[in-house]
Order: sequence, then C-alpha cells, then structure tokens
Amino acid sequence: MDPNYKARKEAFVSDLSGGSILEINAVTLVAPVAVLLWSVLQSRLSFFTPYSAAALVVDFLLNVTAILFATTLYSSAPLLLNLLIASPAFLLLLNTPRPRTQQKAKPPQKEASNKSQNATNQPESLPIHPFLTIYRAAMMIITCVAILAVDFRVFPRRFAKAENWGTSLMDLGVGSFVFSGGVVSARSLLKSRSNQAKRTPLVQRFMASTRHSIPLLVLGLIRLYSVKGLDYAEHVSEYGVHWNFFFTIGLLAPFVEIFDTLAAFIPSYEVLALGIAVLYQVALESTDLKWYIMVSDRGPDLLSKNREGVFSFLGYLAVFLAGRAIGARIMSRDPKKTPQARKSALTSLGVQALAWTVLFALNSTYAGGYGANIPVSRRLANMPYVLWVCAFNNAQLFLFCLIETVFFPVPRTPSKEGEAERTSFATSQILTAFNKNGLAIFLLANLLTGAVNLSIPTLDVSTVQAMVVLVGYAAVLTGVAVGLDKANIKLTI
Repeated sequence: MDPNYKARKEAFVSDLSGGSILEINAVTLVAPVAVLLWSVLQSRLSFFTPYSAAALVVDFLLNVTAILFATTLYSSAPLLLNLLIASPAFLLLLNTPRPRTQQKAKPPQKEASNKSQNATNQPESLPIHPFLTIYRAAMMIITCVAILAVDFRVFPRRFAKAENWGTSLMDLGVGSFVFSGGVVSARSLLKSRSNQAKRTPLVQRFMASTRHSIPLLVLGLIRLYSVKGLDYAEHVSEYGVHWNFFFTIGLLAPFVEIFDTLAAFIPSYEVLALGIAVLYQVALESTDLKWYIMVSDRGPDLLSKNREGVFSFLGYLAVFLAGRAIGARIMSRDPKKTPQARKSALTSLGVQALAWTVLFALNSTYAGGYGANIPVSRRLANMPYVLWVCAFNNAQLFLFCLIETVFFPVPRTPSKEGEAERTSFATSQILTAFNKNGLAIFLLANLLTGAVNLSIPTLDVSTVQAMVVLVGYAAVLTGVAVGLDKANIKLTI
C-alpha cells in the first residue's frame, strides 16, 4: 500500500470522538422497524410464504439494505428512514383485517420449509425463539456493514470508533457482538444445568473450551500476519500492536468456564458481570492503570505493546457474562406454559433494560448530583461502556420480543411440530441464514473488506460509487448466507 495513502487511511479513523447516544439509538432503531414491517407483511398477508424471488428481494431490502442506508445515505435523517419504513406497516394494519386465529396466518403444512422439518427432527430440548434469531442476525448485519462502510466517506466519522472517550455506532457494535455471544452461550449452560449428574470437572471444561477457541485464535494470528505482511492500514490504539478482536472473542470461552464455577457461590451472572466491571473501574480510578493504558509509552514487552486489548478484555468479559445472564432467563421455560413464558421473557427484558439504563445514567452522568459522571471509553471497556452495551442490547431484545409477541402469538396448546412451523413462519429466511452461519459470514466480511481496500481507493470514490460497492458487498454476504443455509451448513460463533 502506498505510504501516503496508508497514512491518510489511518488518519481517517484516528482521533475521533463519536456522536450522541440518541442518534445512535435512532439509527439502530431501523432494524426493529424493518422487522415490524416484515412481520406485518407475513402475519397479515403471508407475503414471504412461499418464499419467492420477490419475497427474497423484499426481505433483503428490509433487513439488510435498510440498515446499510441508515448508516450511510440516511445517517443525517434516521428518523425519516424509520418513518418511511413504518408507514406501510401502519397502513397495512389499518386496512388489512387481523386473522381470527394464528392458523390462518400459518403456511400450509406442505409449504413448511426444510428448516422447520429439520428442527422438528432434532432432539432439541430448549426452545428456539424467533426474536433471538432476529436480534443476533441484525447485529451481525450491522457489524458486517460497518466494517467496510467505515472506510468510505459516505459513512459519517461520528459513527466510527472513538479514540479514547465517547460513544459511537461502531463502539456499540463491538460490545453488542460480545453480548450476543453471551446470550447464545446460555444454551449450553442450561443444558449442563439440566444434567448435573454428568457435569464435568472445571479442568476438563476449561481444556475443552480452550480447544474450541483455537480456531478463533488461529484466525487472530492469520489477521495479524496478513495485516503486517500486506502493510495494511491499522489503528494501533484500538487493541494494541498485535492484539485484535479475534483474540478477545477467542479467549472469552475459557475464562467464562472459571466464572461458571463461581456461579455455584454467586448464582447471578448479572452480579458477576457487575462485580468485574466495578473492580476494573476501581482499579482504573485508584491506580495508574488508566494512565498506563491511555498515554504511557509503549515498551518493548508484549503487555505494553498490547495493553488496550489485554485490559479491555475484562470489560468484554463482563459484557459476555451479562449476555449469558439474560440468555439463561429467556431460554429456560416450562413447556406446559409457553404463552406465559413469552410474557415472562418480555417482562424480564423490559425490567433488565430499565435497570441497566438507570445504572448507566448514574455511572456516566451527574444524574442530579447522584451520578459518577465517568465518560464512556471503548478503548478501556470501562464500567460505563459495559453498562451502555448491556442497556442497549436488552432494549433491542425487548423490542424484537414485543414485535413477535404482537404478531406471532403462541398458541395455548403448543406442540413440538407446531412450534417448529410457527418459528419458521415468524422468522425471515435471510436473518435465519445470517444467524445460522455467523462465523462464516463474519470471516467473509473481513476478507471482502480487505480485498476492497486493497483494490480501490475508498477515500477517493464518489458517494454513488461507494453505495454501489456497499450494496454489492451486502448482496454477496446475503447470497452466501442463504446458500449455506439452503445447503444445511451451520457455522456459528
């Protein structure tokens, strides 16, 4: 890469201060609003059943392109985009009669997809919640969109990662990625709790989780050597000289096993998450640790060179445990009380979102003289950052769960076959594919991002050219995700 252009690229993503949380909320609201319109089309018109070419295009426009446009062309007017998407939904609600029973909105048994048949045949004891699938897929889509869009001028600088202090869309995206991983990890936790007699010792579980982390750590090494070898533009203060996000997510699983043991004495993962965040914040405020991470010279040792990645790991561990906590709450259920379990999950998410929001306000503002007024720092992954990520993700989950509750109510006497059919009917196939193949899509997104940046001068292209590239990139990711799903290949994070 040309040295002058490399310097411009690095300056393009450096020394940024982020934007307002209200704007970030308005931009990310497009995902629930798009799902709202999708749900109205499906519940009232069965528009996506059968899944025709037109249905695929509309699905892509709603659940992928809308997110892309919210972060680029409509970045200065996200509320307008939300209004444009929500308006057809409200018009349909006013002019289309509601089906008398859920069965009228369901597809015929012959139209059931292969996915529902496979889900029925799988001996899965825990429920599959459409709103969880939608939440994780929407998070994956906005993450994949942002990692390439940030290299173009059409993506506002206030959405890119803040240097030291501040809130931005990409700062939130990193934490949300970790939180969602914690949510889905609760599935294995609940399975192990239901079979305590066969629970393996800590050492064996630690070694097993370490083996499972090896692919991610290898990917981290591949990224490290490819960036250095290709002289690719990099932002060293993000994680350090050698550290990258693959190392962070790869090391989470082994450390979580340790806290699974502590959970026998402190059975609340929320308390564990808050405990880590509080102790880490105390260390930042009462020692020289904050100065060491932020402003000290980088020494020759590996810790000094990678201090951001090493110490921010504590904050991400707290985020992961908080996600694990809410995942355990909403995935467990009494099979005989499915509608009640849905209401319980919705209530729990609402309470959790409110609680985390109050804690965040008290921690990051003066809050009428009672708050600590500690600024958010993704670079440190400090306590305000942890609380912000947890509050946002619980709120997003609440919105997706609310939409599912309204448009796809659970029957009073559910059956396993009926649940599989209902789940398939209530979930976008594109979002299902992104959720099912998260690892493959995330890797492909990183590879395509590198290929685009090495092929074209992203800083110098026009808005039209940038959007053509970004829409094409999103279409390729979607096509691969859907193709893997049709081939029944599953590669998740």
